Amino acid sequence: MSTKKSNTKKLNLALQGGGAHGAFTWGVLDRLLEDDRIDIEAVSGTSAGAMNGVLLADGLMRHGRQGARAALNRFWHDVSQAARFSPLKRAPLDMFMGNWNLDSSPAYVFFDVLTRMASPYELNPWDANPLRDILDEHVDFELVRSCDKVKLYVSATNVETGRVKVFDRHQLTCEMVMASACIPFLFKAVVIDDVPYWDGGYMGNPVLFPFYGHAETCDIAIVQINPVERKGVPKTSREILNRVNEITFNASLLRELRAIDFVRRLLEEGRLEHDAYSMVNVHIIESHEEMLSFGASSKLNAEWAFLKHLFGIGRNATGDWLEANFDAIGSRSTVDVRSMFQGIGGQHHG
Repeated sequence: MSTKKSNTKKLNLALQGGGAHGAFTWGVLDRLLEDDRIDIEAVSGTSAGAMNGVLLADGLMRHGRQGARAALNRFWHDVSQAARFSPLKRAPLDMFMGNWNLDSSPAYVFFDVLTRMASPYELNPWDANPLRDILDEHVDFELVRSCDKVKLYVSATNVETGRVKVFDRHQLTCEMVMASACIPFLFKAVVIDDVPYWDGGYMGNPVLFPFYGHAETCDIAIVQINPVERKGVPKTSREILNRVNEITFNASLLRELRAIDFVRRLLEEGRLEHDAYSMVNVHIIESHEEMLSFGASSKLNAEWAFLKHLFGIGRNATGDWLEANFDAIGSRSTVDVRSMFQGIGGQHHG
């Protein structure tokens, strides 16, 4: 049930990528859109985060907040419908035990080995990607390009230079969003204006710098679906690779948070002018313990029951975050940024 629109606060949202785990972000957006006190000013998204971002913009332009909630629901439902006939399904024992990972799935194991032996240029020469068709069906990109409800930034990685490329809503196309979600082991690089791109997560998961100077609010809420910290030493080859991917996909975000903390310290010490630099308030919406239980293989699990489960986790995490931190929006950070890259702490709520 929506609250009355008083004491409205603006937020910039940074949406991480993570395959099916993007349904967690769907739940976050649904809960934020339900609360009229929150005005989403700008979104920076990568991969699944980029898809959630364009659906948000499309829905807002069509039918406002309720339209955005409906658009996100339809998209994720159709993703699950398209995956019904996929061989990538949980093993019967995992279904019985309530385990959402695909590690025991014979099809997943075969697919995992195959993609390490051959490239998508050999395995998928026609570059088939059902997700592209679903996205194109659900999003009117001309409408997104004209969107005046929310600023939108989508990031991809330039294959040749290794640098991040940020596309804003004024130029956005379906191919640019697919470039942001292009996993190089599964799909050919997406070529835009003769430049090849891979998943944006390698260089920005997601990027924060587009918010600086382009948004009124200095509050950034990061929707965290890739764990920064995971206790214990990975032992199997799959566990090692999964952890390497988590570290890689969080590295650029941690670098930007380090820069934010550095500027904050200089401002606090009076070594920078406040009229030239602003304090950035950082917030993180996450469900660390619950998301830790989902391995990398579950990012390919598009069962509707799993997507709805992630959606519920996202909604609940956002509700708890709003209850604990709404008053802090616009005045201070609700996360100890320094502890994230020093590995010595966690969030503080107020």
